[in-house]
Amino acid sequence: MNRTDSEASPSIAILLVNLGTPDAPTPQAVSRYLRQFLSDPRVIEIPRILWAVILNLFVIPLRSKRVAHAYASIWDGDSPMRKILVAQAKALSQKLGQKNIDVLPVMTYGNPSMTDALNDLYKRGFEKIVVLPLFPQYSATSTGAVFDVASRWMQTQRNLPSLVLIKDYYDHSFYIEALAESVRRYQTMHGVPEKLLMSFHGIPQPYADRGDPYPERCHVTAQLLAQKLGLSSEQWAISFQSRFGRQEWVKPYTNLLLKEWAQAGIQSVQVISPSFSADCLETLEELAVENRDVFLQAGGQSYDYIPALNVDDLHIDMMADLVTPMIGGMC
Repeated sequence: MNRTDSEASPSIAILLVNLGTPDAPTPQAVSRYLRQFLSDPRVIEIPRILWAVILNLFVIPLRSKRVAHAYASIWDGDSPMRKILVAQAKALSQKLGQKNIDVLPVMTYGNPSMTDALNDLYKRGFEKIVVLPLFPQYSATSTGAVFDVASRWMQTQRNLPSLVLIKDYYDHSFYIEALAESVRRYQTMHGVPEKLLMSFHGIPQPYADRGDPYPERCHVTAQLLAQKLGLSSEQWAISFQSRFGRQEWVKPYTNLLLKEWAQAGIQSVQVISPSFSADCLETLEELAVENRDVFLQAGGQSYDYIPALNVDDLHIDMMADLVTPMIGGMC
């Protein structure tokens, strides 16, 4: 590497990682993104040859235009996820306040690329790297894929840097407090609903059956948040959204539960999605719009989406608390 031994305090890099997003809200850009994302065996556990046929002949041609239209509805100069991730990296850098630490926003799929960032850091002589995937609840489909990117990159290097990967933070006290405070703040302005729904991104049930701990971690997060808010069992529920394909996913499903509630006479609902560290297509379009329509059309009267933590101060405090011990061990 390029850095000389005479430097007393080698620079440290922190990679904040989110899932990914297309480069533009167009069918072509969405096709490129979906092909990379859905080709990952961590995401789709189907024999590769069979899945390649399904993906390229059916999934991408049928979904690209529809998904591009959905992205266009939330696009404001760039993807919300990417804009928020960049802001989070800047806020964390300011919070840490150390000149020898670079905080970089990267994606598992799409741009800014995690692999490109690692290559750049290597060329610049960084010997110490901390990787923080912004997925609160570990899943092989999300955090596991980040670890794979790091592993594949390290296999191509001869002079390896010190690299630390943070698994998750589903029960971190700062994270739970940040979620609770976001709910309190929202309800101070908009009132208290009959039900608070904690909707997490779903995974296929067979993945959980084979040992993915994600659903269990989601339940722990939900319980801790409910306790922090002082909610009774009748005031809240957990559900899972964003199903894909025909196989069974972890239940209960968000859209079906909302429909059941409305039909049972529940008039007001607020929804928060603790599995998302940044607002994105699945929150701004699916959760805030599509599921709102489901609830209202089934007879509900009031539906509100509580935004993700994004650049909330407590959220950034939590990130700093997670990386600080790792930084200390590298200095």
